[in-house]
Amino acid sequence: MSQTVDRALSILPLLAEGPANLEQVATRLGVHKSTALRLLRTLHEHGMVYRQQDQRYRLGARLFALAQEAVENLDVREIAHPHLLALNERCGHTVHLAVYEENEVLYIDKVESRYPVRMYSRIGKPVAITVAAVAKLLLADLPESERRTLAERLTYPAYTPRSTPNAAAFLKELATVREQGWATDFGGHEESINCVGAPIRGTDGRVVAACSVSAPNVVVSAEELLSLLPLVRRTAEEISREYSGGALVSAPVSHASQNPSQVTAETPEKKAEEPSS
Repeated sequence: MSQTVDRALSILPLLAEGPANLEQVATRLGVHKSTALRLLRTLHEHGMVYRQQDQRYRLGARLFALAQEAVENLDVREIAHPHLLALNERCGHTVHLAVYEENEVLYIDKVESRYPVRMYSRIGKPVAITVAAVAKLLLADLPESERRTLAERLTYPAYTPRSTPNAAAFLKELATVREQGWATDFGGHEESINCVGAPIRGTDGRVVAACSVSAPNVVVSAEELLSLLPLVRRTAEEISREYSGGALVSAPVSHASQNPSQVTAETPEKKAEEPSS
């Protein structure tokens, strides 16, 4: 890398710590003041830094605008797809990717299972929001007031005896998912389908998408599917890391999320969550 470019780029993380004057910048870079001033002027001309009235420099508005544009133009589906293929190759089951948009959770990608049994789900189709594992992951990340408002507005279809029955139960489930960092659907939408999912996060740690593995119980039991949770979570973390450019801010992870074997016995009999998500 060009020494000049390297020095100029080194100024940005310095100013991210807070405003600094010319002498502080020069000292941190280990260069003469004239060199530091030349670099700062160039960055200022491009809107990357701004000179305050107290003669100190801070990060410029153009830098924030570029960062926002970059985030908005990221295509989580494009980034996630190779990882979803790899996950499918490892486990053989149906893999989904979903996002939350305008009060709906939508599938935006799907990799079919490698066996004859196919799931009734398709890209662009809304999921069963009150039971789907991906829906729980996406909605659990909403601020509490939004979660409560949404939960009270939803209807709760009894798809199966394991479907979420009402808003109170849904909010309780979302709180659990938020704490543990993963979700399941054991026959909540279709009695014969089970699913485990994990969140995909952006640079600020917020959930931007969710991925999951689903399979019919004639192929694999709920307990066996749950054993794939570490693999699903690693896949989600890899997508998160790539999506955030390596600047991922992790959300807190509870002991429950680290030891899924503790909940294996609670699968279809006690829990109600969704599959094809």
